Amino acid sequence: MKEEKQILLPVRNGNETIYDIRIESSFGQLQDSLAQLADSGRRICLISDSNVWPLYGEEVEKILSGCFRSVCTCILPAGESNKTLDNIRKIYTVLIENGLDRHDLIAALGGGVVGDMAGFAAATYLRGIRFIQIPTTLLSQVDSSIGGKTGVDFDGYKNMVGAFHMPSLVYINAAALKTLPDDQFVSGMGEVLKHGLIRDADYYEWVLDHMAEIEERDTYTLMKMVEGSCRIKRSVVEKDPTEKGERAILNFGHTIGHAVETCKNFELLHGECVALGCIGAAYISWSRGYIDFNDYYEIRDMSVGFGLPMSFDSLPTASVIEALKKDKKRSGDHIRFILLSKIGKAVICDDVTEEELVNAVNSLNADTWS
Repeated sequence: MKEEKQILLPVRNGNETIYDIRIESSFGQLQDSLAQLADSGRRICLISDSNVWPLYGEEVEKILSGCFRSVCTCILPAGESNKTLDNIRKIYTVLIENGLDRHDLIAALGGGVVGDMAGFAAATYLRGIRFIQIPTTLLSQVDSSIGGKTGVDFDGYKNMVGAFHMPSLVYINAAALKTLPDDQFVSGMGEVLKHGLIRDADYYEWVLDHMAEIEERDTYTLMKMVEGSCRIKRSVVEKDPTEKGERAILNFGHTIGHAVETCKNFELLHGECVALGCIGAAYISWSRGYIDFNDYYEIRDMSVGFGLPMSFDSLPTASVIEALKKDKKRSGDHIRFILLSKIGKAVICDDVTEEELVNAVNSLNADTWS
């Protein structure tokens, strides 16, 4: 078996390191990684969910207990439908009742839902306290734990309430992916493929070439894959930490994806919807002549190769278009849309027409196929 190395990726603002991304093959280095954040006088609240806690909660709580004065816990119900302000209230209650102050920390152990909620609570409790990300799903390891975006859904609309709040550490145990349910692993591949499509054609091809090892969840391969995605997201976030410009390319696939996700009442997982959105955006890119048909065809078929969907059904195209019009990425009367000028290079467009959107959604809607 190949030796599994430790990987350290500092995230910088100019010459200053804001936080580190550590990619490991266990939780064995977590205590050492916390050396600069922990001392015997500080407290920490460990936030997790009902799926992840039985797997890793006690192990991580024990590690944190060796670093901090005290550890309190908040276990939330799992699932996107629970990413609400009501559950943020529950976190605030735990923090207040345990007396955490501005010197204390929050730790998020779980997937993107836990990370987003814990980060939002950290951003808003006492006007901001520090937090660390310990992501356990593929989607959160390669995407949502990095970059400081936090938030909750509101009345079914994705991430409508949120804040930018950078973590103080992202600690990734790639071996945790071995216990991830198949559908959640597949969902994470939607973001992995997206990263290669928008920024790095060589990484995209590497992922395709290592499909078998990825599907077998070989730890060394998973660490390399997570590293590749983290490097791409880090490079974008460092240049545009609060999404004033280039960071918008990370939304490739998300505009149509979020609309489908909302209209399907979250029956499809986030990464599955992102994959659908990527195919839809690739369709528009092809129809404009930005990429050729073979590129579009490969993007569509490689999603299927990793178990991701290439279509949805039981949903009118008109409903998706209506949800698109409520997208939080609107700029005046236009929706900011990310397209591909080629594999590995994304472009920001503000001129996508409703006709183009309808055609793209129809290309994904199995109910419209003849």
